[in-house]
Amino acid sequence: MMKNGFWYNISLRVIPFIFVWLTRIWFSTCKVVTHGREYRQQVEPGPVVGTFWHYTILYLFYYVRADRAVAMVSASRDGEYISRVARQFGHATVRGSRGKGGGLAVKNLIRALRAGRNVALVADGSQGPARAAQAGPIVLASHTGVPVLPMLWSCSRYKRFASWDGMALPLPFSRVDFFYGEPLLVPAKLTDEQLEDYRLVLEKRLNDLYTQAWALHGRMQH
Repeated sequence: MMKNGFWYNISLRVIPFIFVWLTRIWFSTCKVVTHGREYRQQVEPGPVVGTFWHYTILYLFYYVRADRAVAMVSASRDGEYISRVARQFGHATVRGSRGKGGGLAVKNLIRALRAGRNVALVADGSQGPARAAQAGPIVLASHTGVPVLPMLWSCSRYKRFASWDGMALPLPFSRVDFFYGEPLLVPAKLTDEQLEDYRLVLEKRLNDLYTQAWALHGRMQH
């Protein structure tokens, strides 16, 4: 057990560092086209609840590195790698998921929003199902009055990993199309029925954006 812990700790130091170092180089070779800037401008200077599908997470942390955010990352062992990647791109993280520490993490995100900080939250969570929105972004917006800003990207050439979400990574010299969607304003003190209604609205906006984004590259999905 100690041996496994030793190599895990070493990998936590090495893998995120190498990944961020390499991706800063190869992402800089990509041609990036931003869509929906007017939606981003509508919510400036912030704060916002930035939300996105899980497959986008590795490139998205790089793209929004200037808009530093507090991101919720899974409390799992694998989530620690993503947390360290996010921090190396300048973001803070809180750890939690539906099954472990989620309540405390949400409270910390609410505090961050009320302090004027942007928050990043994966819409389909840490375990999916993929492209099915969870209620977290709506809950944060309802408690704080902060708008939800949908975001995602598509790409001409990319590596798709064999994971539940189809985690994707743009390849060097590819074209990346980054999309901001229409901000979603959520009223306070939602009933359960209203919470579900707004969750469905967010899910539709993200999936409509997804369809639009990948159609640019002749694909129905990534």
